[in-house]
Formats: sequence, C-alpha cells, structure tokens
Amino acid sequence: MLILAIETSCDETAVAITEDGRRVLADVVRSQADMHAIYGGVVPEIASRSHVACIGALAEMAVRKAGISKKDIDAVAVTYAPGLIGALLVGVNFAKGLALALGVPLIPVHHIRGHIAANYIAYPELEPPFVAMIVSGGNSLIADVRTYTDIRLMGATRDDAAGECFDKVARVLGLPYPGGKPLDDLAQGGDDAAFPLPRAKIEGHPYDMSFSGLKTAVVNIVHNARQRGEALDLKSLAASFAAAVSDSLVPRVIAAAEELGYDKIAVAGGVAANSRIRRDLVRAAQEAGKTLYLPPLSLCGDNAAMIGCQAYYEYLAGARADMTLNARATLDIHENAWQAAF
Repeated sequence: MLILAIETSCDETAVAITEDGRRVLADVVRSQADMHAIYGGVVPEIASRSHVACIGALAEMAVRKAGISKKDIDAVAVTYAPGLIGALLVGVNFAKGLALALGVPLIPVHHIRGHIAANYIAYPELEPPFVAMIVSGGNSLIADVRTYTDIRLMGATRDDAAGECFDKVARVLGLPYPGGKPLDDLAQGGDDAAFPLPRAKIEGHPYDMSFSGLKTAVVNIVHNARQRGEALDLKSLAASFAAAVSDSLVPRVIAAAEELGYDKIAVAGGVAANSRIRRDLVRAAQEAGKTLYLPPLSLCGDNAAMIGCQAYYEYLAGARADMTLNARATLDIHENAWQAAF
C-alpha cells in the first residue's frame, strides 16, 4: 500500500511516500529554522505562510523521487493534531484536496503517534507492546504502546516540554535557534556536576515531569552572574543542564518498562538526538536488561515518513476521514484519530 503523507505541525514542511508501514520510498523536508532564527523561536504566522508556499512543490518532488505516478497512490495521510493550528490547517486542507482529486482514502494521524512510528522505519523487527518516550519541542511524555493503534499515556510534562526548555536555555546563553544542537555541542567537555540544578518530582504521579523550574534555575544563574559581572563556566552549565534533563527522563521510562513488564523501550522526538540523553538511555537499558530502540538522528525531528508509516496501521484499524476533517491544536495520544476528528 503506497501512502503519500504530509506533515506540517510546526516549522518543517514534509511530504513522504511510504509502503506498507515500514518502507520509505521518498521523504522530503523543508526546514524553516533559518527564517525563525532571528526571532528566537517559531512565529506561527510565518510558519503557516511558508507551508502554503512550498507544500505543492514538495508533494510533486516526493512523487518524482519515489519513482511513481500519482495514480499509484493508494491513500493520503496527514498530521492533523497536535501542533500549531494554522500550520496544521495548511497540511490538512492540502491533504483533503489531494485525496479528493485522486479518489483515495484520507487518513488522519496523530503527530506523537507518528514520532513513535519513526522506530518502525529504523527497526523493521520492532512490534508492540513496548514503552515509548517521546521528547520534543512541544511534547514530553511516556506511553504504553499496547498495539500499533492502542496507545495509553502513562505520564507527561506538567508545563514546558523538554525541547522547549532546551531552546529557552540556549537563548539565555546566547546560542542560536534551534538551541538543541548548539547546547549539546557546548556541553561537550563540561563538568555536569558543577551546578546543582533541580530534578522535579510530582507526588503521586511518578511518570509526570516538570521542566519549568529547571529552566528558571538556569536563567537565574545566568542573570545573577551577569548582574555581578562574574564569568560563568558555560560548558559546565550546559553539561549540568543536560544531565538534569536526562535525569528527569531516563529513570522514568525505565521504571515504566519495569512496571509493565516490557523488555522493549523506544524513544522518539527531536530531544532524542541529544548525546547525553542517548548515552544515559543506552547505559540504563543495558543495566535493566531492556532492548532499546533509538531512531537515527534523521528520524528524530519532524518528518512525513513517520506519519506515512503510522498511517498504514491506522488504516488497517479502520481510520478514515472525510472532507469535514479539521485540525486540532491539542489532542491526547490515546484518542483514536478518526473518532476524535469530528
């Protein structure tokens, strides 16, 4: 089954052609990072206009790159939630028009479910059940992946997402946007114990997280040092910050796997590209006797290939949308996409 998939939930415009939930024939992504960098973050209106300007050309490019014709496409899939509402609407409306013109089914896909499916591309042998940790600029959560489409939330951040925290800390340190990689690079060689930073715990909710206090702690350290004219060891501050984020994530996903009795852990999302978090996950999984699935860096960020792969399993489960499909800025991961859409 060939699926043309569209992803426009934030600041990447992406179109892919996938086959049977595992094979990627084409995956094209146009990043907007440069145009948002001068603002220090994503400007929703700019993101939406950029999606409008390039989505048609990217779809044509994906079809050519896959070596197929439009008549070979069996279905169109699209991210419809969660994300920036204006950006999502561009992808949803383009997908509706394309599905109608081609006379093929329209499959709505939850963005976070798509991130989990990135691991199906990288690891064809991976099958549910397993525990998944998804950490990105807009989401940080732990999920029980019971089947390809039965996914239950176990815990999530109560405030900032981990990726958002990385970007804000990078900005206060004077690093470029997006801040994840520059902050990771800065942390190399730093002393991760130099700055005592908080690790939040939420009473009665062992898998929930909080990153706003950590972000505020780093901001206060930097501001206080600047007010006093003191020099800061920025490498060690970055390393201490990365260690604090990792300590907030890794033990929780290991504990979730232990509670459920699963021997498989999958990780996804842009923050999964962080070298400290990846290193700690590998070590913790080995110590706990768990098999760890970490997607390659190319599949950590937003892309349409992951949406196409998840769409295949949503289709098998009966997911269909008609021309009334609308975008949703927020939506729990456990809600069935085709039922929650209306």
